[in-house]
Amino acid sequence: MSYYFNTVLKGRRFDEAIEQVTEALKTEGFGVLTEIDVQDTLKKKIDVDFKKYKILGACNPHFAHKALQSEDKIGVLLPCNVVVEEHDNGEIEVSAVDPMASMSSVENKDLGGLAAEVQAKLIKVIEQLN
Repeated sequence: MSYYFNTVLKGRRFDEAIEQVTEALKTEGFGVLTEIDVQDTLKKKIDVDFKKYKILGACNPHFAHKALQSEDKIGVLLPCNVVVEEHDNGEIEVSAVDPMASMSSVENKDLGGLAAEVQAKLIKVIEQLN
């Protein structure tokens, strides 16, 4: 089982891809709570050059609330991370966590259906990008 879904965007700039991903997430009810610029962080903290790579912490408040009601420690798996990275050939890859994979380690039958719903929405986000 893969732990993510992904797509490659050709002919787009990195910042353009971030905007497109953010809008696609909104259409499925997600907001971006956090944005981690890995390239910038690695340069500042350990003086390492790294490719353009951002982690978007996406959250759908309705699903998050349901998950937290079912399992109060599920917050360790929230938010749903979406990665936007630029490869050496200029292509932009977008990857989203598969909540079925991440939540499969939690022994709570109430989360299975919820994870499937979130999975379907994140797959739609990835599909919208092409």
